[in-house]
Amino acid sequence: MTAGSRGDVAPFTGLGAGLVRAGHDVTLATHEMFAPLTHGSGVRFHPLPIDPRAELHSERGRELHRSGIGPAKLVKVVSMARELVGRLTDGLIAAAETADVLILAGAVAPLGCAVAEGLRLPTIGVNLQPMHPTRAFAPPMAGLRSLGSLGNLLAGHGVTAAVERVFTDAVRDARVRLGLPRRGVAAARRARERAGWPVLYGFSPHVVPRPADWRPGLDVVGYWWPYDTRPLPADLEDFLAAGPAPVFVGLGSATTPDPERLGDHVVRALRAAGLRGVIQRGWAGLSVTGDDVLTIDDVPHSLLFPRMAAVVHHCGAGTTGAGLRAGVPAVPVPVQFDETFWAHRLTTLGTAPGVLPLRHLSAENLAAALTRATSTPSYRARAQALAARLATEDSVDPVRTRLETRPGTWP
Repeated sequence: MTAGSRGDVAPFTGLGAGLVRAGHDVTLATHEMFAPLTHGSGVRFHPLPIDPRAELHSERGRELHRSGIGPAKLVKVVSMARELVGRLTDGLIAAAETADVLILAGAVAPLGCAVAEGLRLPTIGVNLQPMHPTRAFAPPMAGLRSLGSLGNLLAGHGVTAAVERVFTDAVRDARVRLGLPRRGVAAARRARERAGWPVLYGFSPHVVPRPADWRPGLDVVGYWWPYDTRPLPADLEDFLAAGPAPVFVGLGSATTPDPERLGDHVVRALRAAGLRGVIQRGWAGLSVTGDDVLTIDDVPHSLLFPRMAAVVHHCGAGTTGAGLRAGVPAVPVPVQFDETFWAHRLTTLGTAPGVLPLRHLSAENLAAALTRATSTPSYRARAQALAARLATEDSVDPVRTRLETRPGTWP
């Protein structure tokens, strides 16, 4: 069970397909618009309401662009999500009624745990970003740099409390509906933590080492790569064959208030750096024209990225992982929330020359970053070394093992 943008869904198609190959019957419950992502995987699909793309392009969604960065933006998104999350309850209950175990992404975990309690089902948590508070780094969703050991920990608890506000009304209503005693979201979470509720984190320990102060039961297991067997389109193959390796530019599910202006900056930067470009339209609606650039829709990053000179992206967790898996340099242009965290991880790992937040991007500074990323051999060398480590990880097996060796009762 998951909710959110494509990046909150696609990794679980790969996890689900892996569990199907291991003999399990898997259903993905998420927004109806993502049903095509499971085609051919053997994973069943249970639709949930809400079109996240439409929400981001609504007036309420556009307000996010006018809410600054960091905590201010988090307050806005909490308010927006709180108005929407209750609409998921019916679908989550319906999906759970035929399940033996609920595997819950962080985006729905508080509500999913209430459903599981009402139906007496065991649960496992699966998160794509670090969500448990730690002294090691500031909470990724806050978009902050390190606040020091104590500051990081306190900020982590603050973000946890803010996120729990999203679910206050929905969990209360679900508990009444399921005949459960009154218990708040925070109290339920504390009970799970005391019981050692298992949560598996879907990123590599080579990218973010497991914090030493996390409790037992919180495991970093590696990336769950999206299931996608599509070939690259013919026009893209032709473009790739017509010249030197281009640069990929895409914002994934992120949006921007002025895609035309951003596209102009990108084209001028590519030409100033002497590079060709593949521009992914994405939810931002980027579109450029020219003999040296090609605009594409969604394609498998696993096939495209290894053929790039560099990747310019918004640093969503999944796109960050895809770039590292391909072994290519990155130019991080984070937009919001955990993207700043992943962007700084790329620079710390030595696979990117620096962070260029989208709000500060210009043709000039993007061209300079592209020149550094593509002409400095160390960035590609470090990316390739890290890609070799990622290739050795089996991120599905820890989930399978947890499912097949679970204790008699789970919180």
